Amino acid sequence: MLTITQALVDQIVAHARKDHPDEACGVVAGPAGSGRPERFIPMLNAAMSPTFYEFDSGDLLKLYREMDDRDEEPVVIYHSHTATEAYPSRTDISYANEPGAHYVLVSTADTDGLGDFQFRSFRIVEGEVTEEEVKVVETY
Repeated sequence: MLTITQALVDQIVAHARKDHPDEACGVVAGPAGSGRPERFIPMLNAAMSPTFYEFDSGDLLKLYREMDDRDEEPVVIYHSHTATEAYPSRTDISYANEPGAHYVLVSTADTDGLGDFQFRSFRIVEGEVTEEEVKVVETY
């Protein structure tokens, strides 16, 4: 289960809406070993595409060095889908290389008739996708 604050959910959704119609992407870092997402880090989609996201390799290297210096790890890796449901694509699955991370997808398309976005979380380990419950809290 992913436990995340309402403030972080709001920031992720706002980033997805801001970058629409391109996919948005980013990371929420947290203290190493805690499993607690704390620090919102929006990233640039280097692909600048409505159907694909790609972290800039230089930005990603800088981020991992910064997280290492702060004793953090990527707790949430997020991106948006702009025209499809919030479910990992084959490409998303092939690029998922953080087995301990929660992969959050936000869809900015109303694909289910339930509103103007979906917010879902998945674990992706060795190509296996498992959806998990998302518990939104005010504070930890």
